[in-house]
Amino acid sequence: MIDTGPAGLLFESLPAGALTSPDQLRELYPQPNPNALRKEIDHLTEETRALIGCSSLVFIGSADTEGRADVTPRGGPAGFVSVLDERTLVIPDATGNKRLDTLHNVLRTGRVGLLFLIPGRPTTLRVNGRACVSARPELLSQLTPVGKPPVTALVVHIEQVYPHCPKSLMRANAWQPERWVPADAQPTSAEVTLAQLNLPSLTVDQIEEDERESLRLRYE
Repeated sequence: MIDTGPAGLLFESLPAGALTSPDQLRELYPQPNPNALRKEIDHLTEETRALIGCSSLVFIGSADTEGRADVTPRGGPAGFVSVLDERTLVIPDATGNKRLDTLHNVLRTGRVGLLFLIPGRPTTLRVNGRACVSARPELLSQLTPVGKPPVTALVVHIEQVYPHCPKSLMRANAWQPERWVPADAQPTSAEVTLAQLNLPSLTVDQIEEDERESLRLRYE
């Protein structure tokens, strides 16, 4: 049994046994298959370009200058991420919570990691590279809007392209509704939000109504 110490400080009790070097880590695992290394390249092929054209969901990983990481989803019609050439792609801004966490991080560090998904398929594609935030009208006018025209766009200069094997989505049964956790066995979005906000004046019913209205106006 791990001694957790004061409540909320479990993590502080664990680093004593944590790994501290890549060499220690590699001792625990066999070497990767050579093809797992070879298939990472620095540009899009016709096939990976087509995959991005089929994707309606991409997760964007970024970090601030202190190394605090963030991952956020972006969705739209299939092909909403535009490929300008084999080393450049553009993600249009879409209406959201207006926190702008990802854009702030890109402005500070100039880097992102992307994971493209295609609903119904176990294929995922990882793309990493340099990035900037653009508001150039001639660029924005070429993009597929997600709702109203984008205010800005995330421009990515590709440095790494890596097609993952399908194991993770297959293990997760991601596209098999019959294997999903039943809705009544999990907290609702409104219940999670209510607990996060911790405002005695709010109710689940009020948040559910706000959510319905927000989803009704999801493109505005």
